[in-house]
Amino acid sequence: MNIFFDVDGTIIGANDGSLRPGVHEVFARLREDGHAIYIWSGVGLRWHDIDRHNLRPMIETCFQKPIFSHHRRLSVLAVTVRPDFVVDDHAEIVEAFGGVTIEPLYYFDPDDREMERVYAAILEWAGHRRYAD
Repeated sequence: MNIFFDVDGTIIGANDGSLRPGVHEVFARLREDGHAIYIWSGVGLRWHDIDRHNLRPMIETCFQKPIFSHHRRLSVLAVTVRPDFVVDDHAEIVEAFGGVTIEPLYYFDPDDREMERVYAAILEWAGHRRYAD
């Protein structure tokens, strides 16, 4: 599946720029499972943050995220891959494409376990897709 992760509040603390606990581990497991990982953000390409947290080797590429008219704006924003599953702290984009809404992260929290919940949701979604095919 093509799995799209938002940046601020989703994989990175919105207020302190910290990497959410479990991101590296879950990204590694998703890649081992054969999924493609993409990063997108409503404020543009986030290569600086991706590189700062050493995520580039784990992702395919990054895009600007459509924040309105989601499906129609994919081509306008040159999103060349169709999302199969979206992880975001804003429900609207998840409702548009399917996926899971994550609790927003503002500051680093060593006890945060949202990425474990995300991984479980992806496994469940992927299992349903396989069964449907």
